[in-house]
Amino acid sequence: MGACGVMLAAGAAHLPDASRLAAASSMLLFHATAVLATTAIADRAIVHAKIAITAAAGFVIAASLFAGDLTMRQYAGHGLFPMAAPSGGTLLILSWVVLAVAAMWPKR
Repeated sequence: MGACGVMLAAGAAHLPDASRLAAASSMLLFHATAVLATTAIADRAIVHAKIAITAAAGFVIAASLFAGDLTMRQYAGHGLFPMAAPSGGTLLILSWVVLAVAAMWPKR
C-alpha cells in the first residue's frame, strides 16, 4: 500500500490534472500507516486482537478499492464499477468504527 501510494504521489506531481491520483495517494499512505499501527497494537494486546485485525483488513480492502477506482478514472477514463470509490470510503469509515470497538472490547 505504501509503495503504491508513493507511486501515485509521483504521478500526481508530474502529470497535468492528476488530482485524483493525489487523493488516491493520500488514502493509501495514510491507511498503510494505520494498518501497521493496528497490527502492532493488536500484537501487544492493547486492543482486542481479532477485532483489530478485522479493522486492518478492512483498511487494506477499502483503501485499495477507493484508490483503485480513482486511479482507473485517471488513466482509463472509467471507474472499477459503479459506486466503487464511495463503497471504499464507506468501508474505511466502518473499519475505523471497528477499530474503536476493538479498543473498547475486553482484551483477551
